[in-house]
Parts: sequence; structure tokens; C-alpha cells
Amino acid sequence: MATARTLAYVGALGRAVRLATRAGGPSLGDRATALPRLLAAVRAGDYTGTSMMKLGLVAAGAAYVVSPIDLLPEGILGILGLADDAMVLGWVATTLVEETERFLDWEAAQGRGPNAPQTVRSDVVD
Repeated sequence: MATARTLAYVGALGRAVRLATRAGGPSLGDRATALPRLLAAVRAGDYTGTSMMKLGLVAAGAAYVVSPIDLLPEGILGILGLADDAMVLGWVATTLVEETERFLDWEAAQGRGPNAPQTVRSDVVD
């Protein structure tokens, strides 16, 4: 049971990596550089596609995966100990890919971001 669940989480991680690296999509570098802009846009209330709570949970999940403190230690529980890390890592990766995908699409539609046209917005009055 735990092995099947662990494989499902690893599969979710694999799907997130495939989505993040698909041809024609944003590169991993574009996604990484979008994270500070995403955070700033959410904090400012400009982007409502996600919440600070969800971004905080992603950060907490990433911290949990890299932390030496573990709820289910691998040294004692073996594969069961890896299952919780795999689950959290799969969720963090999938969520980051999905959130950056939506944010970059929103940013492009708004004419924002590093690839935005370098023009000054103005209103033209006839």
C-alpha cells in the first residue's frame, strides 16, 4: 500500500517535471525568476490567481522536504519514511509548476513581465 502510494507521488513529480520542461512552455529559469514577481503581485493584490496562504504552504512544504527533522524518519521506517517526503515534494513541484504557468499567462495578458513591450501606457484622447 505505502509502496503504491509512494510510486503515485513520484509519478506526480514526474508529470510536474514533464509539464515544466515541455517544448514551447516557459523554461525552468523563467519559472524561477517569476516566483518573486508572483509573490509581489499577490501581496499587492494585483494577481488573484493564488493566495499568500497557498504560497506559504508551498514554502513550508519545500522547507519540510529539505529539513533534517522528519515526521516519518527514513532510518527507522524505510520506504514508509520516504513516502511522506515523496508526497510533499510531488505536491510542491506540481503546485509550483501550475501556479507559475497561470501567473506567466496572466502576466503576458497584462503586458507585464520581462518579455513585455517596452512602451509607456497612456490614454489617447481624440
